[in-house]
Amino acid sequence: MGVTVDVRQVYKYPFEQVVASFLRKYPNPMDKNVISVVTVEEKRDVSTGIIYRKRIAVCQNVVPEILRKVSILKVPSIQLEEESWLNPQERNMAIRSHCLTWTQYASMKEESVFRESVENPNWTEFIQRGRISITGAGFLNCILETFASTFLRQGAQKGPCVVLFCSRTAS
Repeated sequence: MGVTVDVRQVYKYPFEQVVASFLRKYPNPMDKNVISVVTVEEKRDVSTGIIYRKRIAVCQNVVPEILRKVSILKVPSIQLEEESWLNPQERNMAIRSHCLTWTQYASMKEESVFRESVENPNWTEFIQRGRISITGAGFLNCILETFASTFLRQGAQKGPCVVLFCSRTAS
């Protein structure tokens, strides 16, 4: 089975400002569930100008306590990997992220794009698709996917990465 969530949002700010804000968004005192975000790789392709980044986010486990009675869910933190490709010349940034925790039981992936808005070149369009699929938890698969779906919808309002299982409420 699985759950897919699609989001489209327009920020009334220039692309460069939105991307810079996204890149320094976490951790912050307003969202204590994101413990750390570390850039593990960054490089610029000299021929295209595209900047590639790989970051690892560590987030508190926000799975409800009642569900954590299942042994596989009893972890204090969750790790996510995010890869991004920033093309400053074309004013777009593609992002892919996935969960590194629970990989034998769940597939949690996001694909996002920030790009100059077609409505106004001083605005930024954000498009995101998140997919969560849970297996190996028996009758809990459906319950966990329902929780994850609600969580993904709330988090999608905050922007990519650290959306999957990192913060409890929408901004």
